[in-house]
Amino acid sequence: MTSVDSTTQQIAAGIANAFAHSVRAPIMRRPDEYGMVYEDVHFAAEDGTALEGWFIPADSDRLVIANHPGPGNRYGFPGHVEPYNAMVDFEVNFLPDYRNLHDAGYNVLAYDLRNHGESESANNGVMSFGLHEYRDVIGSLRYGRRRLGIDNSRIAFLSRCLGANSTIIAMSKHPEEFEGIRALVAVQPSSFRPVAQALLTAQGVPDVIDTLDLEFKKLSGFDLDELSPVNYAKDVTVPTLVAQVQHDSSTHPSDVQGIYDNLGAADKKLHWIEGTTRRFDGYNHFPKNPELMLEWFSGHFA
Repeated sequence: MTSVDSTTQQIAAGIANAFAHSVRAPIMRRPDEYGMVYEDVHFAAEDGTALEGWFIPADSDRLVIANHPGPGNRYGFPGHVEPYNAMVDFEVNFLPDYRNLHDAGYNVLAYDLRNHGESESANNGVMSFGLHEYRDVIGSLRYGRRRLGIDNSRIAFLSRCLGANSTIIAMSKHPEEFEGIRALVAVQPSSFRPVAQALLTAQGVPDVIDTLDLEFKKLSGFDLDELSPVNYAKDVTVPTLVAQVQHDSSTHPSDVQGIYDNLGAADKKLHWIEGTTRRFDGYNHFPKNPELMLEWFSGHFA
């Protein structure tokens, strides 16, 4: 590994730490603000980690389980207020997603992944791009089945970024838990290496990826290339819609294309979000433009 100066070392270490120890953002909105009755709920991840969430009931037996990107939570991300606007200067708000799903007749279970929102800290507080968080997905599925007394044929997933990675990894590691799931909408799944490379390029130090790799491993125990859903995607057989900002300045489109291409699902679709280079615009896409998401879900509930 090429030696680097102290300033470059600090930049790499700062990026590694920012990803390994995600910001806990506050929950700034709740479903009643959008006219929905809801219940605060809590349940255990597959490994016992305590997770917090909302259950939004509908007059049906169909359930959509929703999770979120890092560093957000079940509400979204408050980029419109300090200090969170240092990362992105506008709000990500998932409440319209839940309203759209509710109005279409779905019960909604939305929850915070470990080390995010109001859920419990775990794994020394380290965010692992799905390698620990997949256990939360399994816990949410078990809770949803039990809560409504249904089987997987009445359940679908809306999983975003970190949550999408976690769902893909969970489906690979424990396929028996997901037999019969109707559909998955995966918003911006991502490998860490291209995200890290884009950040280093933006900081003017594109050639120190190996330094960042070492710094992240010192914090987490993981190499950058372990933090990817690509190799797990082959085991995903659930009908899957992937959505991604096509010219996302925070990653490389080829990474998302690779995740999509490797999906084992015979029924899959890749939707490119155009007109922006800002990754966080992708998280607001379906809340503002729900038609494709709702069509995907309705078309796969027999």
